[in-house]
Amino acid sequence: MADPSPEVKAVARYVRMSPYKVRRVLNQIRGRTYADALILLEFMPYAACEPVRKVLRSAVANAEHNNGLDPRNLVISKAYADQGPTLKRYRPRAQGRAYPICKRTCHITIAVRPLEAKAETAP
Repeated sequence: MADPSPEVKAVARYVRMSPYKVRRVLNQIRGRTYADALILLEFMPYAACEPVRKVLRSAVANAEHNNGLDPRNLVISKAYADQGPTLKRYRPRAQGRAYPICKRTCHITIAVRPLEAKAETAP
């Protein structure tokens, strides 16, 4: 049987930020409503909030435009950051040595779905 509430997602790829730092923010907004997540992202002190907010707004815009869903009753069902390719750079050190520096990237994925209506139980 098909799922009656479709998930709509948005992905930001090759974001120049470590996936560990992004996951710290995503763990805070997973399972929350769209409005609550936006408020949290606005006031959290992490740099990862900006790309996460951008992806969240994109996912909600996809849900609104492509599926005709109301943004007021959308909830974040999935939010994860996968590791992307690492940029390898080298820093000169003492006595002619080179010290490797790994500049990590990540792929941020956020999926939203409509909030289920609470089933009313008849007495």
